[in-house]
Amino acid sequence: MKKQDIKSQRSLADKVRKTKTSTEIKNNPFEVKINRKKFDVLGRKSKHDVGLPGVSRSKAITKRKETLLKEYKQKGKSSKFIDRRFGEYDTKMAPEDKILQRFAMERQRTHEKKDVYNLNEEEELTHYGQSLAEMEKFNDLVNSDDETEEKGLLSAELTASHFGGGGGLLKKKTPGEPEAEGSQRAKSRQELIEELIQKSRQEKRERQVQKEEAQELTEKLDQEWRSIQALMVKKTPKATVVFQVDEYDMMVRELGFEMKAQPSEKMKTPEELAKEEREKLQKLEADRLRRMMGDEGGASTQSQIHMSADDLNDGFILDKHDKKTLAYQGSENEERNEEEEEEEEETSAKAKTSLTKEELKAQQEAAKAELPYTFAAPESYEGLKDLLHGHTPDNQRLIVARTQKCNHPSLAVGNKLKLQKLFGFLLEYIGELASRSPPELATVDKLIPELYTLCQMFPDAACKAMQGILGDAAHSMEEVIEVKGHATFPTLDTFVYLKVTALLFPTSDFRHPVTTPAMLLISQTLTKCPVRSLQDLASGLLLCCLAVEYVSFSKRFFPELITFLTGTLHLAVQDKSSLGYTVVPPFRPSGKYSDLLVPSDSESWKSWSKKSLPLSWRARLMCLSTCLDLVKRCCLLYKDLTSFTHIFQPTRELLSKHLSSQTLPGPLQELHSSILEIIGDAPATHSRLVFDKKKPIPLKLLTPKIVEVLDYGKKRGSTREDKEKERLKHKYKKEFKGAVREIRKDSRFLAREKLTERKRKVKELFGSLATQEGEWKALKRKKRK
Repeated sequence: MKKQDIKSQRSLADKVRKTKTSTEIKNNPFEVKINRKKFDVLGRKSKHDVGLPGVSRSKAITKRKETLLKEYKQKGKSSKFIDRRFGEYDTKMAPEDKILQRFAMERQRTHEKKDVYNLNEEEELTHYGQSLAEMEKFNDLVNSDDETEEKGLLSAELTASHFGGGGGLLKKKTPGEPEAEGSQRAKSRQELIEELIQKSRQEKRERQVQKEEAQELTEKLDQEWRSIQALMVKKTPKATVVFQVDEYDMMVRELGFEMKAQPSEKMKTPEELAKEEREKLQKLEADRLRRMMGDEGGASTQSQIHMSADDLNDGFILDKHDKKTLAYQGSENEERNEEEEEEEEETSAKAKTSLTKEELKAQQEAAKAELPYTFAAPESYEGLKDLLHGHTPDNQRLIVARTQKCNHPSLAVGNKLKLQKLFGFLLEYIGELASRSPPELATVDKLIPELYTLCQMFPDAACKAMQGILGDAAHSMEEVIEVKGHATFPTLDTFVYLKVTALLFPTSDFRHPVTTPAMLLISQTLTKCPVRSLQDLASGLLLCCLAVEYVSFSKRFFPELITFLTGTLHLAVQDKSSLGYTVVPPFRPSGKYSDLLVPSDSESWKSWSKKSLPLSWRARLMCLSTCLDLVKRCCLLYKDLTSFTHIFQPTRELLSKHLSSQTLPGPLQELHSSILEIIGDAPATHSRLVFDKKKPIPLKLLTPKIVEVLDYGKKRGSTREDKEKERLKHKYKKEFKGAVREIRKDSRFLAREKLTERKRKVKELFGSLATQEGEWKALKRKKRK
């Protein structure tokens, strides 16, 4: 037993020795980090910590949990509860000290609020000489003005009669009490009550009389005071004012008696107007069909109304209004349509008398010859052609107008799409009319107003349709240019489309989805299509006219227009050996087609207006006249440009030196001289913008820069500013690296905390799911049992 005890004591001693050595190794003084501080500096944070390895890291983690982790958890929260009580975040104060200090501050705050206006605490507040403290006891009773001061006091008799049980009124004599001398018999209770009532009524009458006397005395005193006051105050008599009636006053009074304008009917919406137009057309069509079928009594039977013998015929209604109502002016197209419809109504409203068979037959033929009033919108281009085939230009316009009115977008759901298709069909139909031989330009002119109406109704669809047509023309020209290198001038339908574009869409916009591609097509045609005949020249001059129309309002510079007109004038120059100007393509300085406008006989040209000339000569003179007229219009259009003289310098050189006015007819001589006069009267233009002349910058010399370096790379002779600058750079780099290091540590810390939080939530979810699974299995077992 002793040996076992000794062994157990030895094992215990070994354990104690091992723990001591482990603690000694753990707290090894040689591993303790000590940063000694020489002296304390006021306002500087202390960085000299004393501790074992790893302590600083734990402190940093603790600090991040207190600051960074709290900020991360509060991130994204809109509400925060901040306890602003005194000493709440002061860890050095005891809880009892916090409570006492808060109580003292609260008492001080209430005391300051209570006595903020108390100047002297010993003074007593009064009201009309009475203490407010005594008035709060409500000892004084307020009496009414209509009653006496004795109101509220009960007499002894009344008190005895009401509260004494009637003992005072019916008091019996005691046997030992003597009777009074001359005393009457005792009054009964009823007599006493009546006497009391009479007495109270008499007192009330007396009070009323006193009140009336006081009122009369007050009124008498007021009247006497007014009489005295009139004597005391001296009032000046008011001067009589005589108003002179002026002409302006008379006019104002007359205007007041004039008849006021009666209110007219309210303006109708476009939907209401469209509905009325369709109903009117339907009535006219029904009347036409009735007349075509030979029914002569349809209108008369409707107008016959039964009248009794007592009817005075005073409920008549006028068919037409004699007075004209005030209305806004509409478009010319609408007015023209209304006038035509009125004329058609007048022609259809004929005499309602009985007709003979011949007259009825003639009426049927006339009704069949009339144009129908209602039309369905065509579903295809062939349908539109069939609808308009065989009709005059005016009737075609009328058919399109009635089709629009019968299929207005507000009347049905699918009418909008039908009218949009109708615009595209009309564009295609106009192109076909222009391509015919001879072209039917009169019909095109009649249909353009209807195109404008549809364009105003559906601008987006109109833009897309016109863009497609112009795009196809441009692509076909580009394909021909890629194959042959040049292209021919477009046909008449393209010119018509360009003209319609200028009529339907604005040409003064800086950029427009339709007019801008049209101008590009014109410029491309003027530069890529060579002039090889008088027909090509006429086509080019027609494009120049369209270009001038496009830029007449915006005054946009069109360089292709000026170059084409200058090239056209060059075709009329006889001597092309020495030119002082440059000819731009599609024209050439000399060649086969460079003398299209050169006169063969100058004497015959002079007599252009006096006698007839051959057709080719007349065409040349017409082309030259049109070119000079366009040059004059361009000069007037671009006269305000700063580079006007520079732009028209080739034209001036050509007209003054190479194309003399003496060889031209009289009208052309006037144009020739007016152009030179406009160009000559233009102010001097500014010089061209050029770069300033500067001395050329020499190349950098590659001479090495020698710096004396001593003492293993240390620079000598640096100034104090350089040393301070180097020190600040070094400090900046050091602080920057430290900041980056701390940011990385913060990022790692947040990542760890996020991962820990995620693991915790996942664990909770798995635990809740396991609990639910166990409950579900237990419930399932119970159901099985």
